Amino acid sequence: MKSAKQARRAGVWGRGSAALGRRAGGPERRVRLGAAGGRAAERSPRASAPRRGAPRPSSPGSRSRAPRTSHQLRAKFGSASPRPHAARRGRGARRPPGMRPPGGCEVPTARLALLLLLPLLVPLLGAGAPAELRVRVRLPDGQVTEESLQADSDADSISLELRKPDGTLVSFTADFKKDVKIFRALILGELEKGQSQFQALCFVTRLHRNEIIPSEAMAKLRQKNPRAVRQAEEVRGLEHLHMDIAVNFSQGGLLSPHLRNVCAEAVDAIYTRQEDVRFWVEQGVDSSVFEALPKASEQMPLPRCGQVGDRGKPCVCRYGLSLAWYPCMLKFCHSRDRLTPYKCGIRSCQKNYRFDFYVPQRQLCLWDEDP
Repeated sequence: MKSAKQARRAGVWGRGSAALGRRAGGPERRVRLGAAGGRAAERSPRASAPRRGAPRPSSPGSRSRAPRTSHQLRAKFGSASPRPHAARRGRGARRPPGMRPPGGCEVPTARLALLLLLPLLVPLLGAGAPAELRVRVRLPDGQVTEESLQADSDADSISLELRKPDGTLVSFTADFKKDVKIFRALILGELEKGQSQFQALCFVTRLHRNEIIPSEAMAKLRQKNPRAVRQAEEVRGLEHLHMDIAVNFSQGGLLSPHLRNVCAEAVDAIYTRQEDVRFWVEQGVDSSVFEALPKASEQMPLPRCGQVGDRGKPCVCRYGLSLAWYPCMLKFCHSRDRLTPYKCGIRSCQKNYRFDFYVPQRQLCLWDEDP
């Protein structure tokens, strides 16, 4: 009996202390944890009236109703995941830029435009890019070097570049639109003989259509074995050219748009021939592009540089270069299934060139030692 009375007294004193706390510190607050661990505080049902839709507090002995609406479930158990934007934003509130409503599938205008234009932009970005092919070739002296071939079908041009064993860089450019071919040689200088670090020479001649395959065919060339050493199938004869005309570098773009880029290091050493100049002038090239060079005469013959001892005297210099491997022709095959022949490969050639040209000083032609 005594213990029962004491329990009732303790309950009375507990209720009294809670009431006293409400009077002194304000309404009692109960803290609960949501289902996801979020902390939520709500006022006691005695301190504030229940909100509309919230579950009414039930007496200890009565049976509580199960919540039916989502609002009632959140009020009882808390939100499954905290949603700060949803808690602060009402139904008519403005959304931050770049956000879309839940379940929406709209695409921003800029992204949609990019997706629509992408199929059209890809061919344009890839078109016109020069195609490059690197092959290993055998030089006439038996040594092996790497050769780079590039084809630009938009500019209708082909370029070839290789390095000789002595360090000389040889390049060849074919401009099909202007019927021009450009040879360039960057020759390492002999510093002990007073030469500069390198010397550049450019030789410009007319391009004939049967000399090399078209740029469209060159752009499609592929090789199965990149490590294979290529050797020309046909060795074409030596071509000896007498270069008696100089090309004005400042006006060289009128002859070919590639000349200013290829011959940038050889501003004062760009040579061509009189017979080629006649052809280009007939095609509409301005004659101001070309300048005549001094010629040998009976009164003042110009000796070969190999026969001149004084390095300050003018002479006729000779320089030779070789294209060790290049696609010179297309191969055509016949088949029973086709009425007309079809392209089935290329034929490779090797060709040597020899150029004779005027130099104002023997110092500019130190490699020409033989008479």
